[in-house]
Amino acid sequence: MPNRRVLFSPVAAGLFAAVLCVTGCGARSEASKDNSPNLPTAHVRVQTLETASEAATEEVVGTVRSKLHATLEAKLSGRIDSLPVLLGQRVKAGDLLVRLDAAEIAARLDQANAALDQADREWKRVSGLFAQQAATRSEYDAADAHDRQAKAATAEAKAMLGYVEVRAPFDGVVAKKYVDEGDQAIPGKPLVAIEDPSALELEADVPEGIASIIHLDGRLGCRVGRLNPEVRCRVSEIAPAADPASRTFRVKLQLPEVTGLMSGQFARLAVPIGESRSLRAPAPAVLQCGQLDIVFKVVDRHAQLRLVKTGRQFGNQTEILAGLQPGDLVVVEGAAQLTDGQPVETQ
Repeated sequence: MPNRRVLFSPVAAGLFAAVLCVTGCGARSEASKDNSPNLPTAHVRVQTLETASEAATEEVVGTVRSKLHATLEAKLSGRIDSLPVLLGQRVKAGDLLVRLDAAEIAARLDQANAALDQADREWKRVSGLFAQQAATRSEYDAADAHDRQAKAATAEAKAMLGYVEVRAPFDGVVAKKYVDEGDQAIPGKPLVAIEDPSALELEADVPEGIASIIHLDGRLGCRVGRLNPEVRCRVSEIAPAADPASRTFRVKLQLPEVTGLMSGQFARLAVPIGESRSLRAPAPAVLQCGQLDIVFKVVDRHAQLRLVKTGRQFGNQTEILAGLQPGDLVVVEGAAQLTDGQPVETQ
């Protein structure tokens, strides 16, 4: 006869694997059920399942940022002559960050000073003649205007020369460098970004559906990167209007001084939206058998194996989503040695 292949559907295969797993984790076959009186009595510790309440929250992602930060730009065009700072370098207020090539600006200042000297001499000469009534009023006014224009040109050249050097506006660290020595600086092009790492805040865009729950000076749970545990943060700013594109409100929270916090880190903000109740079992009561979770329930002084669906972890407790009910008596100590239907003595 030709060979015949037996095909199993995925569902049948899954059920077959589950039966094998449960059998290996303490369940007995039909033939062994008649021998339950022969099983030794196990001494176990039990606990009654109860529901517990917790605050229901919705997580909103955010970013850690420095409260004091600045992106410095050039106010005039020129080649970058010096960039004496490194990424992460600490700087003091007034420290030099960028210097531009100032040859053209210096020449313009020399030209303005020369024009000012000539205008001053002309104004003094005409002023003396005007006092002796040897010059007309129009000649005096023209000399005076020329002198004031020369002073303004000199002041402008001095101001432009001051823009050649870009200095730190406050104490902080160099967070970003957008240019290198030899690059061309133009107005509006960022050069260097600095920030103060001593004062950090969390920025999050909160959906409009839960934004009304957040209040100024309120405290919310924040989790930053891998830092544990969750920290409580004070709400310092709330945007008065939503972003029309994302329909979210920008919220800022003041972060406490915690070692390891850095600007740019990923963060989560827990916004309370109510209260929920769930059934929980002590973590030792839940045994793992492959990909299945099982619990031994005590009924009439016998252990009965139950397949359960678990949820979140709450410290040393596990959320039970299905398979058990409030008031059930479960084994919390000695469950690993039990067999389904085995008599037990509780303590």
